[in-house]
Amino acid sequence: MHDFAEKYASVTGGGTGIGRGIAIRLLEAGAKVTIAGRREDVLTAAASDLQSLCAEPDDVKIAVCDVTKEDDVHRAVAIASNADGVLDISVANGGIGAGGPFLTMDADTFRSVLEVNVIGAFNTIQASAATMRLNGGSIIAISSIAGALGGRFRAAYSSSKAALDMLVRSSADELGGFGIRINSIRPGVVKSEATAMMFEYLPHVIDDYKKNMPLGRVGEPEEVGDAVVWLSGEQASWATAHN
Repeated sequence: MHDFAEKYASVTGGGTGIGRGIAIRLLEAGAKVTIAGRREDVLTAAASDLQSLCAEPDDVKIAVCDVTKEDDVHRAVAIASNADGVLDISVANGGIGAGGPFLTMDADTFRSVLEVNVIGAFNTIQASAATMRLNGGSIIAISSIAGALGGRFRAAYSSSKAALDMLVRSSADELGGFGIRINSIRPGVVKSEATAMMFEYLPHVIDDYKKNMPLGRVGEPEEVGDAVVWLSGEQASWATAHN
């Protein structure tokens, strides 16, 4: 149902986990995808693995990028765009999580989570929207159910995702006139590199999560990618400002 053969896409945090799953689904839909992240070795290895999904060698590219740095993000967007400077799809997935008891968490830890998850998303959305003003486009931020429900020992992470969701709604309200759609996706627990320690050392926590899930299982990165593909396509042409 989706033909993204002429579409150019960027995925921050695209070398591992949910970002990699998103890149897989976008490539399978035919898009040309740039995966961005801080670790060049991880991006290079991921791009090599993803080549099997590409019609052409340059259908997948990498951009070394710290989303908290504006210049890095603008450079990554330029790499991801086509020869005319057009970017069609942008996924603000780069993020971090820091947990721990509220009373022992220091302000620097709290601040670092906000810096990456909120300022990083702000930079990504703003830089991407600047390239989409003439042709429109779809921007998707990867949030979390924690942004809506909170959670014990997750004050920093939950707060950052709640702020991200409001950033999406507010920026979508301003940018809709340019044909730019902005939405966020709130996954629950997804099995990936980021959650590997929970599965290995805290299986009882995973089991507890499953008991509260209607389907009784955790998600896979590619399933989040499926939602990104839908939000990026014509079937979602009237969907914006949703969390």
